[in-house]
Order: sequence, then structure tokens, then C-alpha cells
Amino acid sequence: MSALFPNYTRRPIQLIKGKGTIVTDSNEKEYLDFTSGIAVLSLGHTHSAIVETINQQSEKLWHTSNLFESPGQEQLAESLVKDTHFAHAFFCNSGAEANEAAIKLARKHTGKHVIITFEQSFHGRTFGAMSATGQEKVRKGFGPLLETFRTVSFNDVEQLEAAIDEEVGAIMLEVIQGEGGVNQVTPAFAQAIEDICRSKGILLIVDEVQTGIGRTGTRYAYEQTVLQPDIMTLAKGLGGGFPIGAMLGTSALRDTFGPGSHGTTFGGNPLAVAVAQTVLGHVFATEFLEAVQEKSNYFIDKLKTELPAYPIVGSGLLLGIVCPVEVAPYIVQAEQAGLLLVAAGPNVIRLLPPLTVTAEEIDQAIDILSTILL
Repeated sequence: MSALFPNYTRRPIQLIKGKGTIVTDSNEKEYLDFTSGIAVLSLGHTHSAIVETINQQSEKLWHTSNLFESPGQEQLAESLVKDTHFAHAFFCNSGAEANEAAIKLARKHTGKHVIITFEQSFHGRTFGAMSATGQEKVRKGFGPLLETFRTVSFNDVEQLEAAIDEEVGAIMLEVIQGEGGVNQVTPAFAQAIEDICRSKGILLIVDEVQTGIGRTGTRYAYEQTVLQPDIMTLAKGLGGGFPIGAMLGTSALRDTFGPGSHGTTFGGNPLAVAVAQTVLGHVFATEFLEAVQEKSNYFIDKLKTELPAYPIVGSGLLLGIVCPVEVAPYIVQAEQAGLLLVAAGPNVIRLLPPLTVTAEEIDQAIDILSTILL
């Protein structure tokens, strides 16, 4: 019997090494990894620049507490807010932690406790983030949650407007609901959210844990909408595989998070911020983001050509294949054929290759998908 808690349904393969998009298991079988550690490995496995950064920084300084000034955090914060309306960053270790920070900041700044979230959303498994998540399967069994979240239907303007009152301090959403089925915010719904927040003084929190850092073909997914979030959360692709999370906020929120208001022991440690800075140096380059968009267009066009019966959803390299039946058996078949995939809800195959994936690797993945789905 394993000494681990059985809280994961683990697949019966042991991955022992990887390079780029290719991973190898303990039996020396190779796979195309179109999970990227669930949108984490933005530059693929063991990218040479990240390896070099880790090696160099590991010989200098791994950890100090946040009691001391951190030039690395300052540099990374500047890189994240550059050419945006954001002004400040807080660093932590994960997306759930970033969302907890966002919830605390919104409640403290507004003095209001109600936050509106959406059905099929996913914001994490810590207590506040779980309470914000609009999926019963995530919340089931944990007793009373935070009661000040109101969950309404995604892309339903009427329901959203009906939920607004004087107690609402913030609206929290994902531009694309990754875990919930690769559901994309509609232009009309984005406009309604923006209008409500600006006219009523409600803060807008955008959870970009999965969609941020180039995953959708722009630095942040909100940039493809009219949304202007007051608070944004990041993680996953930010560290390219090394754990780090971040919360960005506007200048108006700065004084709300004064000394003692929030903290973390490991967040923003020198190793993490050095790796994240290396990731941004690659991903935020204009030519890199243009290449992601080109790969996305190629991927979508070919999927529509080869799988005409299946709707294709998503943006950039966060894509989904909508199936009329549950996709779990397809994911097993793909794995057997050498392609690693992950679901988004019961009926959507989620496609999350590294942002460095090649056209040839996309072709190979589509060949496997075509064999399975047709």
C-alpha cells in the first residue's frame, strides 16, 4: 500500500525525463506531452535557458525571507506590469495562493464581502478559492464554505445584473474557463462586466492562472477583451515548471496591502523569481507571441479540417475538442498511442502543448486524435 494519500487518480505510467514536448516513461516509451503539466511548461521540459538559470542561481541564493529587500522581485514585478495599467505585484507559490490574496485584497479594499463568481469556474482548492469555484464536485464534502460568494451562470448578462447589489465588492472570472470546459467569455458578457464594474465601483478580478503568460497568444488573455481588471492572478506558466504565483493590482490598491496585511514564507524566493524572469524574457518577446498565434491558427485550421464533426473551442494553445460523449476513454487511448492529454470537464479534450511546440508535433498529435475520434 502506498504511503501517499489517494487524492489523485494517477495514471499507471512513471515519467522520468523530458525534453521540449517529448517525455519518456520508465519503460523508455516516448510520448508527446500535450498537457504541459496542465498549462505549466510554457517553454517545454528542461528548456536550456531555465536549466542554466536554476544552476546559476542555485549557487548564489535559494531563499531569504520577505523581511529583506528583493531586487529579483522588483525586476519581475516591473516585467509583469510593463505596458499595462497594473502597478504592483505580490508573489506567492501557486494559483490558489494568488487567488486567496486577490480575495483578501478585494474584501479589505472595498469593505464589502460579496464576490460574484461563475458556474464551471475553477479558482483552486484552498478554502477561499474553493468557495469561489463554481463546481460542486470540488466543494463537496467540506462542510459550510464561505457564504459571501454568489455563483451565477457564465455568459448570462441577466443573471449577472440580477445578482448585483450594494453588498457586492468584486466580480471574479476566468476569460477562458480551462477546467470547466474551455468556455470562453463572450464579447457581450465581457462588456456587461466592464460596464457594471466601472459604473458601480465594483472591483474586477481576472484569474489568469491558466490563461496568462502567452498561453492564449497574448501576454494575458484579458488583452483580447474589453476587460480592464483591477486585480489579476497568475501562476502555472509563469515559472515554466518552477512553482511561483503572482497577484497584480492597480495603483489604487497599493495602500490596502500594507505591512502585516498578507504574507508568505516561500513566495518570491530568489530561485523562483529568477526562473520566472527567464520565462518572461522568452515568452513576452513579440516574435514569440506571434509564433504562438501562428501555431494556434495552424492547429485550429487542421483540427477543423481533420475533425469536422467536432467543435473546436479556446484560444492560442489552450484549445478544446468538444465531444458528444465522455472523453475519458479517448484520453486513455491517446496515451496508449503516445499522446498525453487532459480533460476539461466530462466532454472536452483539452489541448495544452508547450508554447514551443512545433508544427510537426502538432501534425503528429492530430494524426493520433484522428485515429481515435474518427
